[in-house]
Formats: sequence, C-alpha cells, structure tokens
Amino acid sequence: MNDMEEIPKTVPRLGLRHLQAGLLFYGLAANTVLQLNVSVAVVAMTNETTSNNSDPPHYNWSEEKKSYILSSYYWGCALAQFPAGYLCKRFGSKAVLFWGTLGSSLLSALTTYGVYAGGWKAYCAIRLLQGLCQVTWPCIHQHLANWCPTAERTRLGAFAYTGFDCGNVLAMYGAGMIASSSLGWPGISYSAAGLGLIWCGLWLLLGANKASDARFIGEAEKAYIVGDIQRSERKGPKKMEIPWKGIFTSVPVYALLCARCADSWGLTTMQTELPTYLSGVLKLDMKSNAVFSALPFLLMWVMCYVYLIIADVLLRKKWMSLTTLRKTYTSIALWAPASIMLSLVIVGEGQKTLVLVLVTLSVGVSSAATIGSELNTIDLSPNHAGILAGLMSSFTNLMALLTPLVVGVLVTDPSQRSQ
Repeated sequence: MNDMEEIPKTVPRLGLRHLQAGLLFYGLAANTVLQLNVSVAVVAMTNETTSNNSDPPHYNWSEEKKSYILSSYYWGCALAQFPAGYLCKRFGSKAVLFWGTLGSSLLSALTTYGVYAGGWKAYCAIRLLQGLCQVTWPCIHQHLANWCPTAERTRLGAFAYTGFDCGNVLAMYGAGMIASSSLGWPGISYSAAGLGLIWCGLWLLLGANKASDARFIGEAEKAYIVGDIQRSERKGPKKMEIPWKGIFTSVPVYALLCARCADSWGLTTMQTELPTYLSGVLKLDMKSNAVFSALPFLLMWVMCYVYLIIADVLLRKKWMSLTTLRKTYTSIALWAPASIMLSLVIVGEGQKTLVLVLVTLSVGVSSAATIGSELNTIDLSPNHAGILAGLMSSFTNLMALLTPLVVGVLVTDPSQRSQ
C-alpha cells in the first residue's frame, strides 16, 4: 500500500479531516486519563502524607486489594471491545464513542461517593463499569478509516494516537499534583470527569461519522476523502459482510495480535505499577512521584513525533515500504524496552538516578508501537478496521487485566526492591 500519494492542490492542507483527528486526540487523552489516574489515586488514598487536606479519609488496603482495584477496569474493558467494534460498524463511531465517554465521565464523578459508601469493593465495581464504557480503540480505528485518505493515513492516525501519550502524562502528573493539593484524592476523579464531559460537548457539535455526513466540510475536501475511500473499496472484495473466517484464519492477524499483547503487557505494568514503585521502593513524595511517573510518558509522547517524522521521510523517499516500516517499528517497540528493563536487575540499590533514567527510556522508546502495530488494523482491512481493533483490544485488555493481579501475587510489600 502506498501511503505517500500526492494530495490534490485544490484540497485544503488544513481541513475538517484534521479537526476530526484533533477531536480523536482529545477524546483519547480524556479516556486515557479516566482509565489511568487510578494508579496515582490508589497511592494517594492509602498514604496519609500525600495530601494537604485532612478531610478525605485514607484507607489501609492490602496489596491484593489494590491489585483488584487496578485490574477491575480491564475486566469490563475486555468484555466491551469486541461488541464495541460491531456497534461502531452498525451505528457509527460518533454515537458509540460519545455514549461511552459520557458514561465513563459520569461514573468518575460518582467515584468519591461510591468509595465513601462501599470502600474498595465499590471502587472495583465503578472501575468495572467504566471499563465497559471504554470503546475508544475500535471507534478511533473506524473513524480514521472513514476520514483518512491513503496519502495521510499514517500522519493523521499517528497524531490521533498521541492523545494516548498525552493522556498518560496528564493522568500521572495531573493526578499527582491534584492529590497533593487541597483537593486531595477526590479531586482526581472530579477533574477527569470534567475533562471527559467537555470533550463530549465538542464531539457532539463537531464530530461526524463520515466526510459525506459532515456539515462544515468543503466540497473539494469531501470529494477528495470520499473518492479516495471509494477507490480503496474498489480494490478490495465487493462483498462487505464481515469476513469472520478470513479474520480467524489470517496469519497477519495473529502476528499483529502477538505484537499487541506483548506491548500491552509491558506498558500496562508501567502504567499501573510505576507510581507504587516510586513511592514504595524509591521513597519519593507525592509531588516528586507525579513528576517522575509522568516523565516516561512525556518522553513517549515526544518520541512518537520523532518516529512519525522519520517514518514520513522513509515513506516519502521510498526508502522503506509501509509493511517493512511497520515491522521495524514494532521490533523497536518490543526489544528495546525489554532490554532496558532487564538491565535494571544489575543496577545497584543506591543508583536512584540511573533507575529513573532507565525506566523513563524503557517507556519512551516503546512509542514506536503507535506506527508499528497500532495502526496496522487499518492496513489489513480498512473496511473492517473497527472489528479488527475490537478483537485486538479484547485480548490486549486481558493482558492488562492480568498484569496488576500478577504483581499483587509477587509483591506483598511494596517497599521491598527485590519483590
């Protein structure tokens, strides 16, 4: 597939397709904050020194209970992904993504009251329900497939996906700073809810399932997008029913599934456990914890643009095919973090700075997965990108569900470096 075809001169260089990518960026960032701020919140809720406000109560939850809280989101999320892909195909990404984000935001606003009333079990129940509302990944794939012309697919898709990296930074840094302020840990849930609700309003006003449905698009841009998609569809099979047999017997689909599961295992471990590690092993206070929990994901965000620029050059000059590019970036995203994390084993106990550097690098280089494997579903089948994304997300969320539970078994004392 040629990802660098010429864009007609009559088409605006900045148009509604870019606005859709921007809305996806914001939506993914908001949903990532709703998903990941729990890793900081749990630290704040169980450590009385994390807040300047004495009003919110703190809890003496065991590591096992914390692992249930951290993983419960993914119980619901794993169940939601495959149906979400079908719903996007059936009703369009605009409605499905709107209702999912709205539900998650409202549940976030109710979190504090739920914890006050029912403790950690209520927290798990709320997180599970939020996971059921997480329909972001299938919807984004389907929306990008409907809006991104072939010549701009990698560029617009990668930009939209960096909302995930932005959300990581906001979840770690923002949640830590809020927890250490007068708002205390309840402020984490309220701020995340506000971020999601604002996006819902913008999405309702400006989002559109397809270019042909958009109210504010110019004729030249509409003709460019619709024409490109129609040409892509003519190259594919005429029958548009979901090819279930083809999906489940496809070797590239299974290769992609392995890559996505491996990436999910490593990244989720860092997302859910890094604040606890920095607090328990490295003894960082809440504000320092917020900074150094966010720093790896800030580097990840920056590196995503570096990888994108390099990919753009490689494709434009035809030094590398799109398939080779995907495979190369996926290899970097998996092998580099694994090698760096293994090196932590030989780092001395007193070398705190080196530990922080290695942890930051391990997360930062993994952002190659955005271009390497996350966008590959659109390459494999633009017409069924939402279905494929839902299938992939179902399995990656199983990985995300298991990682906190495994840590809960291995780590009984979060202050023990050996554990």
